[in-house]
Amino acid sequence: MKHYKTEDVRNVAVVSHAGSGKTTLCEAMLFDSGAVDRVGKVTDGSSNFDFEPEEVKRGLTINSSLFTIEWKKKKINIIDTPGDPNFSAEVLSALQAVDLALLAVDAVDSIKPLTEKVWSAIEAKGAPRLLAITKMDRERADFEKVLTDVKEILQVKPLVLQIPIGKEANFKGVVDLLSMKALIFDGDGRNVNRADIPGDLKEEADTRREVLIEDLAEVDDALMERYLEGEELGADELANALRQGILNKVFMPVLLSSGLMNKGIQPILDILSDACPSPAEMPAITGRALNGDEAVRKPSPDEPFSAYVFKTLADPYAGRLSLFRIYSGKLAPDGNFYNSNRETRERFGQLLAIQGKHQKSLDSAQAGDIVAVAKLKETLSGDTLTEEKSPIIISAAPMPQAVISFAIEPKAKGDEEKIMQSLTRLSEEDPTLTISRDPQTNEFLISGMGQVHIEVTVEKLKRKFGVDVNLKTPKVPYMETIKGKSKVEGKLKKQTGGRGQFAVAWLELEPLSRGTGFEFVDKIVGGVIPRQYIPAVEKGVSEAMVSGSLAGYPVVDVRVTVFDGKYHDVDSSEQAFKIAASKGFKKGMLDAMPVLLEPIMNLEVIVPEDCMGDVMGDLNSRRGRIMGMDSKGGSQVVKAQVPMAEVLKYASDLTSMTSGRGIFSVEFSHYEEVPANLAEKIIEASGKKAEEED
Repeated sequence: MKHYKTEDVRNVAVVSHAGSGKTTLCEAMLFDSGAVDRVGKVTDGSSNFDFEPEEVKRGLTINSSLFTIEWKKKKINIIDTPGDPNFSAEVLSALQAVDLALLAVDAVDSIKPLTEKVWSAIEAKGAPRLLAITKMDRERADFEKVLTDVKEILQVKPLVLQIPIGKEANFKGVVDLLSMKALIFDGDGRNVNRADIPGDLKEEADTRREVLIEDLAEVDDALMERYLEGEELGADELANALRQGILNKVFMPVLLSSGLMNKGIQPILDILSDACPSPAEMPAITGRALNGDEAVRKPSPDEPFSAYVFKTLADPYAGRLSLFRIYSGKLAPDGNFYNSNRETRERFGQLLAIQGKHQKSLDSAQAGDIVAVAKLKETLSGDTLTEEKSPIIISAAPMPQAVISFAIEPKAKGDEEKIMQSLTRLSEEDPTLTISRDPQTNEFLISGMGQVHIEVTVEKLKRKFGVDVNLKTPKVPYMETIKGKSKVEGKLKKQTGGRGQFAVAWLELEPLSRGTGFEFVDKIVGGVIPRQYIPAVEKGVSEAMVSGSLAGYPVVDVRVTVFDGKYHDVDSSEQAFKIAASKGFKKGMLDAMPVLLEPIMNLEVIVPEDCMGDVMGDLNSRRGRIMGMDSKGGSQVVKAQVPMAEVLKYASDLTSMTSGRGIFSVEFSHYEEVPANLAEKIIEASGKKAEEED
């Protein structure tokens, strides 16, 4: 592929809520630039970005995908990102690798709660941004409403560069307010005819241009002073002000488009090439050296090499494919670099440019480029690659926490090890996918960002690694404890000739405050139990606590005091005292008002105002306690504490309640007593299960 200077590179992530036409917009960019000879479509599976079988099946972007095009002798790396919150980690990783965010907003639906979530990620990254209003050809497309929502909800100044020519199905072009010309898109959209502004739009165009020039003049005090004095600002001055305003995030330029009709695409490519920052214009990247000191790399090919791995692809045959953004320095094929995070040297072969599902070899790469290499042994997403003599660690993109878990089991016996190996490979390319084994329930758990995320993972398991699994709702890790006190004799006596077994341990059980755990107290005096047997008493109690007397769940928050006992010179042993203590604890627990405990989760839900009633009612029905409410843009934020048993399937339920517009996060808070009526059912179910297992 052609070599470009750092100044001639543009790196942009196209981000939005799901269904905004973002991928269709990206496809039109490829077509207009000549990178492809036909427009790929999500609907018929011919997309250059959504090509994985799971994406084709759902008509949904699941993985961020990279494609490089050329426009006006500039190299533009476009990363199309998912809009579904199940795959939000892909958005965060992509933003880490680019210099600009192109936010696509549907002209019909405008700003959604999911748009706000994406916007928060853009703000956190501090990236310059553009706004592309999509689907301008659709019925009820409302350009003005989007502008109002951008100001009120996103709290950012929109810089209107265009106004539409024609509404809804009659949308055929835009008025460019900088050149004051009409741009009409004919035929397949590649032909742009420049004409005079239609008479019915002249007054609006003049008014909008005045606002535009004033907004641009605010970028520079000297420019504003000249503007206020009535001087006319030249085209070059306005263009420079636009570049500075984008770089410094003074405003967000707004452009209009229809990706499906291929209208308004070329002006977007023009502004990316002419007005958006190159990597060379971005601030130096700040990281830390291995000794913890601050380290800085300027965006120059003359600096020591540094790169950030933002995506890993796992292939069962080709191994890992690592995609990374080069922040400084140069790179040539068949060399070494140093993984600063893992403090290890990595050898690589070809340098690859990613073109959707295809790859092209490169003979060099430098600061600003986004490239890939295959088969790195240790490197994973979030790692920094550098020169060994000058290492730096660049902070990794923050990853969201998993919100849903499923128990997973193989359909074929003996596949447990293969499942874990395959899931580990998939987790290398997806940092939000976690695999664990619950020590209490002994289940393998797969956790992710939502039910669709987990289902897609299961499909990939089968397609890539040939592993077929079943998903089940995970067991709730209940606990047991006591509310009262008891004193009990733990006794083992088997003396029927020959060496017998004899041990007596008097135990006192009492409750501890929630979250304390287990406390063992030795109050033996006078040697009624020899010192060498006390640890056996504690071990017997500990082993008994693994399976409580109430329903077989682990016991917590109990103090056990051994205060008296008896022993026999010949028949007593550590094993005897362990058994006696275990028997005593189980009996004493039943005498100390045992209760079941359940995990309580902190739940935060962000929903549109019109869904609040349904969501609040639903949380109440789940035994939830509302801890607070707040407004965030055009959405409402509800904070609640809800039992885990009630939110195991909350992801799909919230989607149904809010038509996919609600998002939530959940994390463990503490344990609380299960209400008596529910505890009876849990204990009964536990008893039936024990009978079945016997």
